[in-house]
Amino acid sequence: MTVMLPPPKLFIAGDWRAASDGRSIDVVNPSDGEKFTTIARGLAADVDTAVKAARAAAEGAWGRMPAVERGRLLLKLARAVQDNHETIARLESIDTGKPLKQGRGDATALARYFEYYGGAADKLHGDTIPFMDGYTVMTFWEPHGVTGHIIPWNYPSQIFGRSVGASLAVGNACVVKPAEDACLAILKITELAAEVGFPPGALNVVTGYGEEAGAALSSHPGIDHISFTGSPETGALVQIAAAKNNKPVTMELGGKSPQLVFADADLDAALPFLVNAIIQNAGQTCSAGSRLLVEKPVYDRVLDAVGTRFKSLRVGASDMDLDVGPVINKQQQTRVHGFLERAGKDGLKPAAQGAMAPNTPKGGYYVLPTLMGDVPASHELAQQEVFGPVLAATPFKDEAEALAIANGTAYGLVASVWTRDGGRQLRLARAIQAGQVFVNNYGAAGGIELPFGGYKRSGFGREKGFEGLYAFAALKTVAIRHG
Repeated sequence: MTVMLPPPKLFIAGDWRAASDGRSIDVVNPSDGEKFTTIARGLAADVDTAVKAARAAAEGAWGRMPAVERGRLLLKLARAVQDNHETIARLESIDTGKPLKQGRGDATALARYFEYYGGAADKLHGDTIPFMDGYTVMTFWEPHGVTGHIIPWNYPSQIFGRSVGASLAVGNACVVKPAEDACLAILKITELAAEVGFPPGALNVVTGYGEEAGAALSSHPGIDHISFTGSPETGALVQIAAAKNNKPVTMELGGKSPQLVFADADLDAALPFLVNAIIQNAGQTCSAGSRLLVEKPVYDRVLDAVGTRFKSLRVGASDMDLDVGPVINKQQQTRVHGFLERAGKDGLKPAAQGAMAPNTPKGGYYVLPTLMGDVPASHELAQQEVFGPVLAATPFKDEAEALAIANGTAYGLVASVWTRDGGRQLRLARAIQAGQVFVNNYGAAGGIELPFGGYKRSGFGREKGFEGLYAFAALKTVAIRHG
């Protein structure tokens, strides 16, 4: 199937346009390292134009549109995504390097986000508050006005759906800055949004580099709320920029998520989850299950079973649709290999690795999926976010030690617990410091409806589910004295 690429331009006020200085950025296929198109290199001037367009929409036709009509537009967009499912999936796949089946999963989730928030748009209700005699007190949820969205390269379609979908449902106008490494699917979705009838300025997309367009968006005084997904380091810069304008932010900043396996667990049921939680998108997932903590009586058995599965994994180009694709770029490939090289110097050895598939293109940014056994809980492989297909296995002696290791990093995004003991399930679910804890599963198939966000350096605020609407709304209290 030949995929028609979206316009290599910015989308502002309902029009496709070149960047203000006409420059562009090369788009490289991670599977072979070759350029295959370009995107516009938006600058601060373009961000400013987009913010002004969004403000006009928020104060104009879009802001006056009833909630039910906003919801209907989102539902139309969901149907348009479904009609263009394969195109979006292939754009996501070639842009990020993920296997095509994973790109298709992302396109399916994207449509579901628009369905969910389309249905929720007219259900964000206020309340009445019992107060003093002679008063009626009411609360209303209102849009902030103009929201900024900085979207990462690992799941551009899904994260666009969960943040922009929720913001549009509330009634905000949006300015989106996708990652320069992967924004083609977002440009296609934006094209579809215009086709189904979103008014000019309701949705604006400025592609470009983070230090140019992203920094301009973060610091723009016309932005009323910022949603950011990315690294803690970049997140801190976004927070500082927003703080200078006293603007709120939602931050999802990564994780070092543990998978706790106890001796009484159903190991056969656990095995696929233990592997898939780290190899999905070549490990470039904030919620990747990158630490495998196993009770000592079954440690060797679990390590052997996971190792056998790792040895069967095959790595190749996105369109080969294998188990693992390339990482996003050369810099990321070098970074992941650096972790493995330093681990080797520290005396750690791979317990198992996957293999390159025959006929994989030269020049791609590939990393073999690697299981590292007997990793000390204090080692950087168990502490830092590798963001690659590397699983660090560590044994534990009892529940107390498992909990200490699980909570013993700077992150707290996701965790899983594998045990048949109901009391232990609840104890650990309550005691683990993570925004999501899955018991005898991992990820719950994406969980569009499930609030998502972190503790500690994994960020703050919640996205997804109905809870995700509240980040994009301001609560107003109205007190009427009537005697």
